[in-house]
Amino acid sequence: MTSESFDRSRPTLRIDAQFDRLDRIYAPGAPLTARYWIAGIGQEQVRSIERSVDWYTEGKGEEDLGVHFFERIPPPSPTDAVVEGTVTTTLPASPLSYEGVIVKVRWCLRVRVFFTSGRDFVSEHVFAVGDLPPARPAAPATRIAPPVPVIRGEPT
Repeated sequence: MTSESFDRSRPTLRIDAQFDRLDRIYAPGAPLTARYWIAGIGQEQVRSIERSVDWYTEGKGEEDLGVHFFERIPPPSPTDAVVEGTVTTTLPASPLSYEGVIVKVRWCLRVRVFFTSGRDFVSEHVFAVGDLPPARPAAPATRIAPPVPVIRGEPT
């Protein structure tokens, strides 16, 4: 949800991406190639486009962000109905993607369009580095009742 009001006269901007691996799971140190398409720019003037490969954390505590690849490219021709681009990089050894209970580490291809009006539009396309299994929540603690004393007949 954005803070700006919805304007029906403005075309719907859309950014799609296609990765060179259908499952979007990459080994650490592997090459990544992703193509993206930006459609629906309409009559708005683009100031620049940023494309990056980032990792970020979500969950408890402070959230972190790391930029692995970043590039700002000049605006497309105003006559381009669809803008296409390709990002190619070699992924690092870490951090690995992780779906934890308390914290998650995610990787994404981020494409951001800046308009001369000051407005921007960002789209993130998630992929995984490494193939760690998701964490499972800890089983709830089982409460063990204290032993109940057994009283036998009174001594004679």
